[in-house]
Parts: sequence; C-alpha cells; structure tokens
Amino acid sequence: MNKVHREPNFENILKVLRREKPDRPTLFEFFMNGNVYREVAGPEPQGKGLLENTAYLAKAYAACGYDYVNSYGCQISFNSTKQERKNTISLNGHVCIDSWETFEKFQWPHIPSLDFSMLEKIGPYLPGNMKIMLSGPGGVLENVIDLVGYDNLCMLLYDDPELAAAVFDKVGSILTEYYETGAQYDSVGIVMSNDDWGFKNQTMLSPEDMRKYVFPWHKKIVEAAHKNGKPAVLHSCGNLEAVMEDIIEDMKFDGKHSYEDVILPVEEAYRRWSGRIAILGGIDVDFLIRSEPEEVIRRSRAMLELAEEKGGYALGSGNSIPEYIPNEKYFAMTSAVAE
Repeated sequence: MNKVHREPNFENILKVLRREKPDRPTLFEFFMNGNVYREVAGPEPQGKGLLENTAYLAKAYAACGYDYVNSYGCQISFNSTKQERKNTISLNGHVCIDSWETFEKFQWPHIPSLDFSMLEKIGPYLPGNMKIMLSGPGGVLENVIDLVGYDNLCMLLYDDPELAAAVFDKVGSILTEYYETGAQYDSVGIVMSNDDWGFKNQTMLSPEDMRKYVFPWHKKIVEAAHKNGKPAVLHSCGNLEAVMEDIIEDMKFDGKHSYEDVILPVEEAYRRWSGRIAILGGIDVDFLIRSEPEEVIRRSRAMLELAEEKGGYALGSGNSIPEYIPNEKYFAMTSAVAE
C-alpha cells in the first residue's frame, strides 16, 4: 500500500470539524508510536525539550498525511508520583489525596509559572499550513482518578462529596486555565480535551455525577477554545451513549474521537450523529490488529464513501496507534485517502 504524500493544509481538518466536506479525504489520529515516527521521520531528536519533540512530531505527522500535529502547550503534570505504565495499570495506585489535609498540602500546577513559549517558537517548524492540536495531560476525570483512586473516588462521592467537589474543581480550573492560555497562540488550531469517561457498558461515574462534577469544566474548556476561534475536540473512550446529548448540546464539542466496535461501530456513530458533531477516526484498534491489510483498506475506503456526501468525517483509528499494531496495518488504513 502507498503512504500518503501531501503538504499539510489545516483548512481540511477545519472543514471536517465544521461538519463540512473537506477538499480531500482527511486523516485524524490522537497519536501514533515510535515505530511509525522513525519510519517516516528518521531517528528521534537528541534534545528532550518540548520544542525539539514537537518539531520532530510535526515532521512525522506531515509525512503521514496529517494537517495538524498533536502536542502539549507546556510541560505539565498533576501527579509526579505516577506509576510506570506497563501493559496495564491500576486505577487505584499511587493515591495522593485522601483527606482535606492531603488536598491542602498537595503541590498543584501553577499555570502562570509554566512556559508556553514553545507555541510561539514552533511556527518555522510547522510544514505547509499545519497547526497544533493542543491536548492536555489527561482530562478532568482522568486526573482526579489519578490523584484519588477510582474506588476511593466512588466512596468519596458518598462519604465526603464536598472534598470530591473540591478536587474536581481544582483540577478543572487548572485545566481550563491551561487551555485558555494555549488557545491564544496562533500556532494552535484545535483544542483537544482528552479525558476517558467510560467502560464498555457505561460511564465511569453515573451520568448525574458526570453532569455535576465533570461536564461543567469541559464546557468551560470548549468555551475557552471557541472564544479564541478554535474548534474543540473530545477524545474519550468507553460507552458514552447516555451522555452524547450532553457532549453535543450542552458542552458543544465540535468533534468526537474514540470508538470501539464492541460498543458502537463508527459507521453507526456516523449515521446517528453526523451533521451534529464531527466523527473522527473509528477504525477499531482490535480490527486493525486482527485484519489483513486488504480488509483494512476496504473498510477505510467504505467509511470514507459513507461520509463522502455529508462530510464531517476524518479517517483514523478508533483510539490511537500503539506499537503492537504493525506499521503495514496503519499505512493500509491511511492509504485509503491517497489520491
């Protein structure tokens, strides 16, 4: 299969997020992996700074056919004691906050003291008309779970809802300030709030608690993006059918990413919600692993044909491209947009 060779033009993904038909079939991915990056862009940079890394990723994303590059706006983390990520992690490991005392003593990120200068310096390194998709260090719910623990959080919502609300509000306010700051830069074209909300069958918290503690902050993040003239994308895994109306009508996200065939195939998601929100990616990760390249090409082309008339769709995986997906399967998918 052929790799995609074309100069980045941000207007294409922008049209998708406006639920319009782009000038050419368009790609969307959260991130790929080192195997893909090295194949298309050569060895990783020796420097470990955010500017060097983003410039390298811009080269790789452009070589793969994307009109944007995914990046943080600065070096930011909520939990410096995070456990090492292996094949799986515990949602209850390395708890940092379990009382009002630990909440008050916790060293929270201070956005005004962080260095966003990469977003100003990156311009000369962005090929063609490429922009940055500004993603975060996890989202509101993810970071609260990381700090409190999932089981602990479920108990805390009943035992001490005021403390639970305080943690959500602290994390949410910091992330909102992060996006408000980053969205002001001309190099940023998309704001992505990446926050996993669901299991296979339901949301991680009840829809009522999601609306009470999580969604108001995402609404503020979307407002920060829109205030600066930038579309906002939600990347969230899991079964979100019970809250899709909230995503579209209340939070007003412009695009939704992350789909699984065992929950809702992207083809069905497009039939249900296209025209109201852009549908991004969706070629199931398990399908990519198990299928032959020819099958991947067929499904990818069929998905593009489904969206050809109405638009509002960009081709990509259901989640991301981890290292255990062979490069040939990934390039089979992206080759479907080759002209």
